[in-house]
Amino acid sequence: MATKKAAAGSKKGKALVIVESPTKARTLDRFLGSSYKVIASQGHVMDLPASKFGVDLENNFAPHYIVIFKKRKLVRELKEAAAKYKELYLATDPDREGEAISAHLAIILGEGKKIHRAEFHEITPAAVQAAFDHPREVNVHRVEAQQARRILDRIVGYSLSPLLWKKVGSGLSAGRVQSVALKLIVDREREIRAFNPMEYWKVQVVLEKIKPLADEPKSFVAELESVDGKKTELKEGAIAHEIVDGLKNAPFIITGLTQKAQQRRPAAPYTTSTLQQDAFNKLGFTAGRTMRIAQQLYEGIEVGEEGPVGLITYMRTDSVQVAAEAQAQARQFIEQQFGKPFLPETPPKYQSKRGAQEAHEAIRPTGVERLPESVASFLDPAQMKLYTLIWNRFLASQMAPARLEVTSVEITAGRCGFRASGTKILFPGFLKVMRADEEAAKKKKAKEKAEEPEEEAKEEEAKSTGQILPTLEKDEKVLPQSIDPSQHFTKPPARFTEASLIKTMEELGIGRPSTYAPTIYTISTRGYVTKTGRALSPSNLGEVVTDLLAQNFPQVVDVQFTARLEEQLDEVEEGKQTWPACVNEFYGPFAQALKAAMDIESVKQAPEPTNEICPQCGKPIVIKWGRKGRFMSCSAFPECKFAKPITTGVKCPESGCDGELVRRQSRRGSFYGCSRFPNCRHISKDLPPGSPENPGPSTGPANGNESPQNGPNG
Repeated sequence: MATKKAAAGSKKGKALVIVESPTKARTLDRFLGSSYKVIASQGHVMDLPASKFGVDLENNFAPHYIVIFKKRKLVRELKEAAAKYKELYLATDPDREGEAISAHLAIILGEGKKIHRAEFHEITPAAVQAAFDHPREVNVHRVEAQQARRILDRIVGYSLSPLLWKKVGSGLSAGRVQSVALKLIVDREREIRAFNPMEYWKVQVVLEKIKPLADEPKSFVAELESVDGKKTELKEGAIAHEIVDGLKNAPFIITGLTQKAQQRRPAAPYTTSTLQQDAFNKLGFTAGRTMRIAQQLYEGIEVGEEGPVGLITYMRTDSVQVAAEAQAQARQFIEQQFGKPFLPETPPKYQSKRGAQEAHEAIRPTGVERLPESVASFLDPAQMKLYTLIWNRFLASQMAPARLEVTSVEITAGRCGFRASGTKILFPGFLKVMRADEEAAKKKKAKEKAEEPEEEAKEEEAKSTGQILPTLEKDEKVLPQSIDPSQHFTKPPARFTEASLIKTMEELGIGRPSTYAPTIYTISTRGYVTKTGRALSPSNLGEVVTDLLAQNFPQVVDVQFTARLEEQLDEVEEGKQTWPACVNEFYGPFAQALKAAMDIESVKQAPEPTNEICPQCGKPIVIKWGRKGRFMSCSAFPECKFAKPITTGVKCPESGCDGELVRRQSRRGSFYGCSRFPNCRHISKDLPPGSPENPGPSTGPANGNESPQNGPNG
């Protein structure tokens, strides 16, 4: 059904509407009807040139924009279409990039036309109608903030990439946000290497209630807390075993019992960052995949007779605000589905982080009545998983807190004091929605126990309802079923995963919602980091690049400086600072450092000789460094271009194959493949234990929109 605005528009003639994507165009076309012609720009149509710097440093950093080479034909078609209309509606995304696209389209197509900027955060009939009823002008400050960001990224990328080629190796790049993210990964890896594990012991006892009540657990676990009234820290196994031996005939008596009522409040609805983290931890989606699927859900899905409709609000946001209308719909749905006890007295309010764009909304379903199961037949499995995640989180965020009863029990046995705790759910509240979601996440984490980030494990443990205790009374005797001393070692800091890196970047103020996924993609594809399972580890190349930048361009990799720069970009968007002033504050010290860095010594890795001979020309084979790490190459390069990966010394496990496993790199991380590929297509995630590259367990468990066109190589 066309909107009222569309009907009104028919009286004054058609208008042209431009959005970014064909999918979004199809969805809007259905809402707007015949009064409007909707076409897609397919993203940016203008940018700084790829073949030259494009920024006039002597003229207040004036940018030289050109029509993107690959978009020239499309721009001609846009001009031909625009020539037929007197009014132009620019309906690009509601962020800096979308505003810049609108500004450039207005320059190219707007001569002699009435220009309207239509902004909406969800692609639904009501939201689109409101945007077209109340259009605005292009937001100049928002465009200037995007322009400042683009120029800063061009200055960094275009200046540092040639330096890296000269001093480290060809094909490398540096970026304003990616270099800081890489340094976080490098610093964490070095913490892990420097970590010295310390031994400690625990003593746990499984206790049993003599006469348990029906429908309650019979046994529970308690942990040693004190010996002779003093908190104990067991650092030697001999002491732990001595304590256990002393408990063999000791009675276990309940000497303390406390019960406290607690509330567990729901989490705020998703922002870009929290959605990427949860999709990684619960669904195993990379940040890039999450954003691609979210874009599909936002731009429009064919939902039967309803046609294309946006299922979620805009997916690039750092705000947790929710529109009053959406809250009212959620409250009505909660009361109907679960009853009044599950409805808080007033709609909950959540606090966005400092600097968040409060004009935006959190990521939520555009219609809470559109249950995941009701649209399941129209979604592919990945879309269904992500939509369910978003729907559950939003609905839970509008529900009443869960009420819990936390019981702590003190048990005395001989010289020793033990403690047990348990949690009982008195009222589930929002857990009525989130319980299945959390259980699924726990099962997934259980399968990935060896890779589970320590900090995430602790967080999940803190959130968990824990064990359920039987009904106990003071002075009650309980029976020990087993007493087990166990050896442990302190663990190093956990390696970053995509989720924990994004969380850290957000906490430190590095990057913005649109930059997290592209940043991780860039440092991965450049070969600066490798993925083993869920963990991100720096390659040798990544460490070399980080050290060179840290020694010569400390501000480029400085967390506080980068975070302050992000704040300045926000100030430009708010009209509190001019964009040239923002760029100049960075460029002054950067230019001085760049001049000095031209004299630094090269850190290029000299080719390492091998005993192998090139099968093509007979010259010696050497080991060189490239974007994806070390590889074997003919010493006669460039006359002879023979190259191959370095073998691991591990025979391919495929029956009848005489190849060796080699380490390869893909956009999804590192893996091991047969050297005889494509004749043998064996691949494996890891090498068998005991092999040269995998001598034993890892040193620690795995933990947790910069443009790719910033450098002169595009």
